[in-house]
Amino acid sequence: MRNQQELEFEELVRNNRATIYSVCYMYSKDKDEVADLFQECLLNIWKGLSGFKRKSDIRTWIYRISLNTCISAGRKKKSRGEKIKLDISLDIAAPDSYDGRQIKVLHDRISQLGPLDRALVLLWLENLPYDEIGAIIGISAKNVGVRLYRIKEQLKSNNK
Repeated sequence: MRNQQELEFEELVRNNRATIYSVCYMYSKDKDEVADLFQECLLNIWKGLSGFKRKSDIRTWIYRISLNTCISAGRKKKSRGEKIKLDISLDIAAPDSYDGRQIKVLHDRISQLGPLDRALVLLWLENLPYDEIGAIIGISAKNVGVRLYRIKEQLKSNNK
């Protein structure tokens, strides 16, 4: 018989699976590594669920755990000197279509950003308000706006 925490966890995963996957996908180009990151996020969410005080929105909490998990995994990988495989196909649109090429270009440019900037862009692309992005990242809403402006300018200058 499953307890209340297991049922709550299952519902959290069901309701937030795409969010967690999106974060993992933003931090890796390798499908196997994305799957590993996803599992690690789920493990960290499970471990932290009993300590979640409900002072913030559950979605904010899940974003924060997922981002921290992926950023930490990236740091560990860098310290070990491992290389990331670059062969990935985007399943969002046909790779040879205009949309598919645009999505790939956008993903490639975003993946060039540092971990915090990548997180900001991901959350912005999810249409989260600046105050919620700030709560997830740990900065003010005003700072979110300033950083996003700078990131957009950087992405534009990389286009030239």
